[in-house]
Amino acid sequence: MVRRSVMFTPGDRPEMLRKAPESGADVVVLDLEDAVGPGRKQEARSAVTAVLDDPRFDPDAEVCVRVNPEFDDDLAILERARPDCLMLPKVASADDVDRLDRLVRERGGPLPVLALVESAAGVLAAPAIASHEATDALVFGAEDLAADVGATRTREGTEVLYARERVVIAASAAGVEAIDTVYTDIEDREGLSEETRFAAGLGYDGKMAIHPAQVDPINEAFTPDPEEVEWAERVLEARDDADREGRGVFRVDDEMIDAPLIAQAERVVERARAAADDRSP
Repeated sequence: MVRRSVMFTPGDRPEMLRKAPESGADVVVLDLEDAVGPGRKQEARSAVTAVLDDPRFDPDAEVCVRVNPEFDDDLAILERARPDCLMLPKVASADDVDRLDRLVRERGGPLPVLALVESAAGVLAAPAIASHEATDALVFGAEDLAADVGATRTREGTEVLYARERVVIAASAAGVEAIDTVYTDIEDREGLSEETRFAAGLGYDGKMAIHPAQVDPINEAFTPDPEEVEWAERVLEARDDADREGRGVFRVDDEMIDAPLIAQAERVVERARAAADDRSP
């Protein structure tokens, strides 16, 4: 599954919820948490349930619901409709994921959890959070983390770099995806593209978006260049030949290829296919 762009839409805005998949995002998040005022939570639950329960709502995107940290009331939506996954904010330990998973299972079966790591405790517990069987991705939240530790956010992001790297390493070690933090300046397309390319270089699989205008730059930044795709295809073709001959290591373009580079080639091809699907009529 490709999750290059993960876009949030306020849960109390039905018209926006229905249009969200038109943005081209790989994942649309119907948000019951930060995008909804405290007095409108029930209205948001009702709107999200109605949209999910509508047979006309059949998007190509993966549909996720971000619940609140105290999510018991939010899970009532599962009585009528089920998204593809849930996003859990403010995850401080694997116990948070475990409690959500147990209650979801009681309401019709498991759902993948995108665990939003956005506190000092969450960053330190990232390996355990990523390793929980329900966790399908770690999501890094730099803004809340900076507030939690008292850091000043800068354009360079050095104040959150350690945490950003720890999250992606924990995700990789557990074999789950890593989704990078939001870019808050929705008018700065160039800055967004630059930061997204940096996140991809760190190993992130995708990035959160807070506006439809951010989706295309994010998808483009996670789309491999043609030269990368050609290299990856040669690697995978050579891998198949090596498998038939019983060789674990082989050469492509004077470069010795082993398991890590094969995994890199597979990721490049997967992202290229996702981009091709975007361009399909």
